[in-house]
Order: sequence, then C-alpha cells, then structure tokens
Amino acid sequence: MQLNTLPASRGWLWIVEGFRLWKRNPALMTFLTFGYLLILLVVSLLPFIGQPLATLLMPALSLGVLNGARGIARGQKGGPDLMFSGFRTNLQSLLTIGGIYLIASLLALLATGLVDGGLLVEVMTGTRKIDSSLSDDPRFTFAMLTGITLSTPVMMAYWFAPLLAGWHHLPAPKSLFFSFVACARNWRAMFVYSLGLFVVGGVLPGILVGLLSLVSPTLGALASVPMPLIMIPIVFATFYPNARDVFGDAQEVLDATRP
Repeated sequence: MQLNTLPASRGWLWIVEGFRLWKRNPALMTFLTFGYLLILLVVSLLPFIGQPLATLLMPALSLGVLNGARGIARGQKGGPDLMFSGFRTNLQSLLTIGGIYLIASLLALLATGLVDGGLLVEVMTGTRKIDSSLSDDPRFTFAMLTGITLSTPVMMAYWFAPLLAGWHHLPAPKSLFFSFVACARNWRAMFVYSLGLFVVGGVLPGILVGLLSLVSPTLGALASVPMPLIMIPIVFATFYPNARDVFGDAQEVLDATRP
C-alpha cells in the first residue's frame, strides 16, 4: 500500500474518470448503487436496531460497490453477487469500522446539545420538526455548524477505511487512521472533488430540469425522474478513481477508466 499526495486538479479528474467508468457498465453500477441504498433503507426500518445495524453493515456493503467498480475498471465480468462481496474479506474489521463510525457520529451529534440545549438532536431523532422558530434561532444554526465541524474528521477517518480493511487487510484502527491521514494530505483535491460533485450531481441537474420546465412543465417533470437514476450511480462510480488514485498508481487509474 502506498499513500499518494495529489494536486487539487485530481479532484475534478476523479469525477471525469468516474463518468467514464459508469459508461463502461451503467447497468451494473446502477444495480450496485441502488442495491446498496435499498438494503440500508430496508435494514434501517427495523424497529430499535435498524439504524445502528445499517451503520454497522455500511462498510461491507460499500466495499461491495467498490469491488464492482474495480472489476469494471479492470474489464472483468461481474454480476449481482458483487453486492455482498465485501462480506467475504476482513469482515470483523469492517464491522468494527461501522461500530466506531456509529459511536463517533453519535458523540458529535450529542456534543451539539452543549450549544443549543438538544434542539438539533431532537430534529435528527425525529422528535421535533423544523419550523420557523428553529430557523430563526441562532443556537440551532450554530449547532448545525458545530455538528458539521465535529463530523468532518469522523467522515475523513471513515472515507477510505472500508477499502483499506477489505483490499489491504488492515485492522479497523489502522484503516481509520490512514484514511484520516489520506484525506488530510489530499485536502485540496478532496475539496475540489466535493465541490465538483455538488455542482455536477446537484446544481447542473437542477438547472437543466428548471430550463426544461420553462419550456414545458411536463417535460421538466419527465426529466426529473430519470435524472437521479443516472447521476447517483455516476457519483458512486467516482469513488473508485478517488480511492485507487490515493492508494495506488495514478497511471493505472487513467488506464483502467479510459474508454
């Protein structure tokens, strides 16, 4: 395993390469992406244990999506069984990563209670709805900013951890540590990548649907239906070039995703 430090421009190229990767097998990427989301949704609906269990399973399921993307990049054939391929490698570490991520996320959320008296916690747990009184409350706004600030290092530690545990067989603590270091060392590329995903995955589709709605409301409504079916798998496809670029040979990523 090697940890590359990359320029900011690579953040945009991960999105371009992800789009090329999706084009090579859109059916498989769509199946893996929405299979991942559907499984997490169904599990989270279980009473009492649903949401914690979904978080525990998330690393192994996400590794399955990455395995599928890696197979597409390498020209390998794959099927629906890839969805659960993450459960076959270093499962204990993957579950541990999910558990640590769950606890750290809860601690970050609970810490916001020191700022707003628990308003954000009530909203996130569904015991209180967002209304005008909350939106005008500076404590709630500050609590959201605090939550984002505290959750950022948690997300950095989790981002690459599943693939480090699954592909490089690292234990959970080392996977989380090296994931955090990788994000910190590549913060410029990660910032450009995040900004690019926001623009390509959110802003541009919204503008396109809005323009079509000006021409014809029906046309705009029709365009809004398939848009997520295309954009979400493309976003997921960008995760592989991102991961492979940081922890592997950059030229191999370009070769693997070249149409």
